[in-house]
Amino acid sequence: MLLENDRIKLRAPEPEDLDLLYKWENDTALWHLGSTLAPYSRFDLKQYILSTKDLYETKQLRLIIEKTDTYDHQTAIGTIDLYDFDVHNGRAAVGIMIDKEYQQKGHAKEALSLLCKYSFSFLKLHQLYAYIPVRNMPCIKLFESCGFIEKGSLSDWQQTETGFEDVLLVSLVSDL
Repeated sequence: MLLENDRIKLRAPEPEDLDLLYKWENDTALWHLGSTLAPYSRFDLKQYILSTKDLYETKQLRLIIEKTDTYDHQTAIGTIDLYDFDVHNGRAAVGIMIDKEYQQKGHAKEALSLLCKYSFSFLKLHQLYAYIPVRNMPCIKLFESCGFIEKGSLSDWQQTETGFEDVLLVSLVSDL
């Protein structure tokens, strides 16, 4: 299958994911990694889950990263997103979040690899890119391990609790 392997699968958010999405979206320790400035209500998240999610209309796609095992037990362990989807130029930005309990176990690399394969072979995108804070070495290593190449640095790009921080721009161009 295109969006799964023997350890994980990427799937659309379901109503059963509401509590986890509420936890992840409202974790203020993660806000500096994205563009969140305020908490999300359960109502807003429920509406998001229930709404039609046409990538070509919304210019974004959120997928749940689900860990599977041999006993058909499935556990949502994170999210992976395509956003700023640009049909004309064939590109999209990528964001990924793995719950702390499941980090450093190879799940992020598997999810990113699956998303890249889906984006290039099915969506026919030409390029994926990501903005990564320079101090987020695990994330930089993750994207590099999947073939992303540093394209530049954006100075004082992101405000943090201690001031402004540089962000790296990395990208991967399809070889299809």
